[in-house]
Amino acid sequence: MVFDTSEGREPLQFKIGENTIIPGFEQSIVGMNAGEVKTVKLASEDAYGPHREELVMKVPQEKVPPEMNPKMGDMLQVQLSSGQVSYALVTSVSEEGIVLDVNHPLAGRDLVFDIKLLEIV
Repeated sequence: MVFDTSEGREPLQFKIGENTIIPGFEQSIVGMNAGEVKTVKLASEDAYGPHREELVMKVPQEKVPPEMNPKMGDMLQVQLSSGQVSYALVTSVSEEGIVLDVNHPLAGRDLVFDIKLLEIV
């Protein structure tokens, strides 16, 4: 399945070494020349990392705000105990409460990228 593409919009721009993209993708670009095309397969460890069970949390029904009507598949903005704000996927809804997954949607998945390096500046 195609999760994301830059076809039809501005190409992805980044600076090597700034850690603004996943590590395996950045390493795949190093050594490429402008105009070069390649397909890269990345293990989950070199992409968004493994799916971590400690980032899946059960929220009891009494802690779900009454005005909220979450449905399975919804993305919610949540504040973690660290104070950090993140997005969570609603993976289950029941009378007892909801289950939220704060993992990146691609965590635990191996990825394939078709890369065309347009320009080096």
